[in-house]
Amino acid sequence: MAALAKIPSFSSKSWENRESEEDETHTGTVLDVFQGKMAETIVLQQLIIVSRLLCQPAVRAELGAHFEKVHFQLSKEFELDHMTGQLLIYPSCVLHIVESSREVLLCVLKDLKKLQQHPNRAMVEESKVLFLLHNPHGRLFQQWSYKVCVALYGVAHGDGRDAHHRRGLLKVIAAGQKVPGLEEEENTESLVCMVLSALQELETSKRVPESWEFIISQDLVLKLLGQDDLLSLEDHLHLYDSPLNIRMDFGKKHFGP
Repeated sequence: MAALAKIPSFSSKSWENRESEEDETHTGTVLDVFQGKMAETIVLQQLIIVSRLLCQPAVRAELGAHFEKVHFQLSKEFELDHMTGQLLIYPSCVLHIVESSREVLLCVLKDLKKLQQHPNRAMVEESKVLFLLHNPHGRLFQQWSYKVCVALYGVAHGDGRDAHHRRGLLKVIAAGQKVPGLEEEENTESLVCMVLSALQELETSKRVPESWEFIISQDLVLKLLGQDDLLSLEDHLHLYDSPLNIRMDFGKKHFGP
C-alpha cells in the first residue's frame, strides 16, 4: 500500500491543460515551418523601368502618392514578400527600381499600364523596361521610397559627388559649356551600363545618395526612353505574363504540306 501511495495522481483538469499546451506548441511549430517554407519559395527579382511623364507639374506629386498607396496595398496583400526599391521622379520622366517577387512586380507593371491608359487622368505617356534580374544576391534597398528630383541636363552618373564639385558643375552648365568627360556613347548598351554601374556603386557603398540627380540624371533617363530596342511596357507584359506556348509536336518530322 505504501508503494501505491508514491504513485502521483493526475487530475483530469491538469491533463487537459497539458494537452492544450502541447497543441499550442505543435501549432506554433507548424506555423513557423510554414512561414519558413513560404520564405524559401519566394524568388527575388529586380526590375528597372523608365517612364515619360505628361508635362504637368502636379503629376509628380500625384505619382509619388499613387505609388506610395500601391506599395501599402501590396505590403498588406503579400505579407511575406515585401517590396523594396526607389522611385525617382524627374520633371519629365521617372526611373523606378523595384525589388520583390514575380507576383508583386506584375502588380506594379499592370498598375503602371493602367496609369498610361487612364481615359481621363493619364499621368504617364510611355514606359520601357530597362532591366530585369532574376534571383539577385540580395536587395539594394531596405525599404521602398520615392524622391522628387530636379533636372540637371548634361550631368551623367558618377559626376559631382562632393559639394564643391557639384557647385562647379552647376556653374559650367549654367554658362552653357560642355562638361569634360561626359561625351559618352549613346547606344542602348552603354546607357544601360551607366545606370547599372551607378547601382553597383550604391551596393558597394551601402549608402543611399541624397542627390540622385548627380548619380542618374534626367538626361540619361530621357536618352533611354529614346532607345527603340528596349522593350515597351506592353511588350514586356505580353512576354512576362503570358503562359508558355509549347508545341507538342516539336522535333517531329512533317511530311507533305
